[in-house]
Amino acid sequence: MKIAVFGATLQAAVMSALSAEMGHFVSWCPTTDLSHFQLSSLNFDSQLNHLIEKQINSKFLNILDQQIIDQEFDVYFFAFNPLNQDIALELVQKLSEKPIIHPKLMINGSTFGLRGTEQLQKILSKDAWVYWPDMTQDGRSIESIMQAKSIVIGIDDQGFAKTQMQELLRPIFNRQEQILFMPILDAEFTKLSISGMLATRISYMNDLALVAEKLNIDIENVRLGLGADNRIGSSYLYPGAGFGGEHFSRDILTLSQTISDSGNGSRLLQQVWDINEQQKEILFRKFWNYYHSDIQGKTVAIWGAAFKEKSSSVVNSPIHHLLKAFWAQGVTVKLHDPKALKEIEAIYGQRTDLIYCDDQYDTAQDADALCLLTAWKQYQSPDYQKLKQLMKHPFILDGRNIYEPDYVKAQGFAYEGVGRL
Repeated sequence: MKIAVFGATLQAAVMSALSAEMGHFVSWCPTTDLSHFQLSSLNFDSQLNHLIEKQINSKFLNILDQQIIDQEFDVYFFAFNPLNQDIALELVQKLSEKPIIHPKLMINGSTFGLRGTEQLQKILSKDAWVYWPDMTQDGRSIESIMQAKSIVIGIDDQGFAKTQMQELLRPIFNRQEQILFMPILDAEFTKLSISGMLATRISYMNDLALVAEKLNIDIENVRLGLGADNRIGSSYLYPGAGFGGEHFSRDILTLSQTISDSGNGSRLLQQVWDINEQQKEILFRKFWNYYHSDIQGKTVAIWGAAFKEKSSSVVNSPIHHLLKAFWAQGVTVKLHDPKALKEIEAIYGQRTDLIYCDDQYDTAQDADALCLLTAWKQYQSPDYQKLKQLMKHPFILDGRNIYEPDYVKAQGFAYEGVGRL
């Protein structure tokens, strides 16, 4: 098939690369202006970047500007974030004015919330529309598609659209039971509901972790017990310093607003959100309590700024809450992250109370505490003796529970995790 992909989102990049790898001829339009465009500016993971470059070299993938709409394709894939919804609507309007032989398969992979597909469909009503929820994950973009056991596809046309979609997906999902077809509106609500469920599990564990600390219970034992119950499973049961990310957070807020607008009085998702926002300051509160509120003029080392490992995104990351809390109390922060320092500097610039460190151990020099905020692999097995020599006081605040408390304490450190003893 000849496929046109529009948008600079992670999903647009993944579908461009994977579709090209499966033998389709793909034209990708990530932006209206390619004069200053560079793939590296989109901050995709190395595996995805490699696949994109491979497919460009193989001639199965071309990157074009909006002149792409002067060509005709079998499939049009739209993958925009809500901030670019006007661009998507304008693009679809321009396509409606072109001499295209209808119907074409139109796939909406944009994160516009409920009835987002309907807005596009009204402009190109002669075409067959499908909604493919964006389930790509930062840091494991390709695996999140290739290793998915099943996917949800929103479709109202059981004829042409379904046949075309099955053929498009066949190289990746070759068994019919792997694709769950449902009406478009149902699929849009399902996408939001999945994010809401995952967020609820995380916030529930964070709530339990706070209680466990007061009862002298190790939350790790509780987590393992919950995960061992096959009715529950172990995914998204890890307490920590709060979740972030652009799409995940937006889905939860959109779902909460949708429930509210429907006239139902459920406060569950609002409570889930509130718990998570409070959790983003948990390391600051532990630092405050450890030093009995005497923290003016102290220095804190922070490992990690991205909202999750393998990503450079700091959208809704706990780092923002943590920085502001420390700065409000006159604490200097020394920060390291393998990929996200440029993003942080673009937001906060140069400050005397924020020191950017290219080496993770440089952050520890004269630090009164070390906060682990993002579970990058290079932070998993630190040189404890080196840290002790560098730090003013050997105190580790583990915001992701990646360290074993007894071992860390045996190295001569004070240790605080989230619900750990």
